[in-house]
Amino acid sequence: MHITKGDFLLSDNKESLDIDVIYQFLSNSYWAKGITKDRIEKSIQHSLCFGVYHHNDQVGFARIISDYATFAYLADVFILENFRGNALAKWLVTSIKQHPDLQGLRRWMLATRDAHELYAQYADFVPIAKPDIWMEIYHPYE
Repeated sequence: MHITKGDFLLSDNKESLDIDVIYQFLSNSYWAKGITKDRIEKSIQHSLCFGVYHHNDQVGFARIISDYATFAYLADVFILENFRGNALAKWLVTSIKQHPDLQGLRRWMLATRDAHELYAQYADFVPIAKPDIWMEIYHPYE
């Protein structure tokens, strides 16, 4: 998948990803603070990944964890601060949902502390209908 929007390119080519940019952002994010570069590389290896680029420099990222038949989890979505305000996150998430390998899924999931409106407005995410049936095991990186 290669889609352009003005001077920006969205691609699912893992070879184009800038691991240093991804590591720098995620290791300082609220959801992955302290994550190691090795763990990021492993997560990329086992996910469908998307990079957003401006003149060949990576400015955004997201990844999907999926069985490609019934379920997808949207993770690690970010746009670098200097590039926010260009509707890139909306474009990224909308494009991910249109990816040919992710059509017909029964369930999409994500976790966010502060972007509920973005995901509701542009990707049709809603709060979990039956939170009482969901469970987790959580091990923060710190």
